[in-house]
Amino acid sequence: MSSDKIQHARQSFFSKGSVPGGLISQPILRSWTRCAALGLKGRANSLPEPLTSHEFAISAEEAEAFRRLCRPEIEALYADAEATDSIVILTNAHGLVLDTIGSLDFAQRAARVALMPGVPWSEQTVGTNAIGTTLAEGCPIEVRGAEHYLECNRILSCSAAPIIGPHGEVLGVLDLSGPAEVHHAHALGLVRLAAEQIEHRLFDRGFEHTDIVRLHTDPAMLGTPREGILIFEDGRLKAANRHGLKLIGRNFDALGTVTWADLFQNGVMALADTGSLKRTDGAALRGRLEHRKPIVSSALRRTQALQPTNIGPIFNIETQKALDRAVRLLNADVPVLVWGETGTGKEVFARAVHGRSARAGKPFVAVNCAALPETLMEAELFGYQAGAFTGARPGGSKGHLREADGGVLFLDEIGDMPLPLQTKLLRVLQEREVVPLGGSRAVPVDFTLICATNRNLSELVQTGGFRSDLYFRIAQYTIELQPLRLRSDRVQLIDAIWDSLGAASRGIVLDQECRERLSLYEWPGNFRQLVGCLRAMLALCEPGDRLGTDALPLDVRNASPVQSPAPAESEPLPTTLDSMTIAAIREALEATKGNVSLAARRLGVSRSTLYRRLQGNA
Repeated sequence: MSSDKIQHARQSFFSKGSVPGGLISQPILRSWTRCAALGLKGRANSLPEPLTSHEFAISAEEAEAFRRLCRPEIEALYADAEATDSIVILTNAHGLVLDTIGSLDFAQRAARVALMPGVPWSEQTVGTNAIGTTLAEGCPIEVRGAEHYLECNRILSCSAAPIIGPHGEVLGVLDLSGPAEVHHAHALGLVRLAAEQIEHRLFDRGFEHTDIVRLHTDPAMLGTPREGILIFEDGRLKAANRHGLKLIGRNFDALGTVTWADLFQNGVMALADTGSLKRTDGAALRGRLEHRKPIVSSALRRTQALQPTNIGPIFNIETQKALDRAVRLLNADVPVLVWGETGTGKEVFARAVHGRSARAGKPFVAVNCAALPETLMEAELFGYQAGAFTGARPGGSKGHLREADGGVLFLDEIGDMPLPLQTKLLRVLQEREVVPLGGSRAVPVDFTLICATNRNLSELVQTGGFRSDLYFRIAQYTIELQPLRLRSDRVQLIDAIWDSLGAASRGIVLDQECRERLSLYEWPGNFRQLVGCLRAMLALCEPGDRLGTDALPLDVRNASPVQSPAPAESEPLPTTLDSMTIAAIREALEATKGNVSLAARRLGVSRSTLYRRLQGNA
């Protein structure tokens, strides 16, 4: 839709109350009409009022389980958001922004129109916008530039999809927002796919003693987020996803009212025997039947819930060796610091260490220090007693540190932890006990610690941004994860991830030129960006497609290939121990562009040792 058409539509709507046909989409026109009926003024510049910190704490606490459920999809969208100067937004069912993550520059611009955590973005509050209009329309919506009802929001281009629960209830909205001057062509497809994946995982638990039917017209779609899911209890339809209801020609009003016999010609056991069904109108479906048994072990349930659900990095031989070392260190209760660029798989690495350690089967509690609001971080980490603050849960909260008791605590983006909390964390690590907010009695805790960062903590220590005593406590051994652009097996990695996404089962292939262009891209967002790109490509194609370079996102298609380092002139190989040491130091300094701290970390020595060896051979 051109900006001229939208401007014409606005002028006509606000002057005459109507819009000529074809200028804007019907959902946008319906939204403008609702906003006008509410008395909203298009030129109003008043921003919505954010909740107070206590009010937001209550809402965030209520939505915490929902936020954790959505985390894999938010992380998958994160690299795409950074690459397109956008932010990922998660709201609750009322349009209250719970979380934003992505481009810091655009997040600051969005904050000028109050698009940030703690602010409601319903239509009633801020007029036509992707979040509020998605909630009003009940379907995915894109709102670009001047399509926003309020003129102050014209800086935004937003795509949003609702997240619908198994019983038809709206749980929240997933949104991808960026600058209006940049049209992110795949944004709506990405958020729609992410919402479908979240809805698909909602059926992983909670339906004990029911018959779960997974069905589709195409058997290759079974097991994917696009399969239909129907839940029957005593022969009556109890729950379903949107794809399942579409396949049987019903909506959520059918839940609790229609029976198996109302929908299908053949019985439930026919599906179990043949894998096929016929609707009452004769249309054929393929599917499978599951009988869900209750999980009797709470420990088993927690272990299963902690398994990673998103496809992530595939480790090479070097990383496998580092994994072996990390397991030995963890078993010896030695804290490990994992360093790597964004998207290199630091949490996946930490989970793999946990799974192979002596604490496998015990809790693995992951905390993203950069994602937690600073006002809630202390309560989230250390827990609180009942009545510790206004809005606190009546029974209090254990906090992440106590949840990790007996297992592994993973603190991601530790470099973003505020200094006051660093002091409290150091005390916990020293004393092995935690005092909840509002409490006076210390509670013993036993966990092993893995931290991760994409920042240079030693430089932060020098500038006062990170406590030196905490740094030495958590960085007793550092492991560096290699960025994707330095991997020599990128083509094989792309093939492996493509297959793991289910492309092969649908007969979708990448042609040779497409694979080569993918392998030559720099991937600044590393595995997270690569997986997000492949997911987007897969979401936009049909079974049997053969994808060429025209299927690639523009930034990948038009990028210059990764430049291989120019071959160095041959030099005599070092022959003595001293010369070999100096050669290794020089190579490390060259690889890190003179960063002594990073070179020392790569070599596994202290910075003072590195300086001493350099001075001795100057």
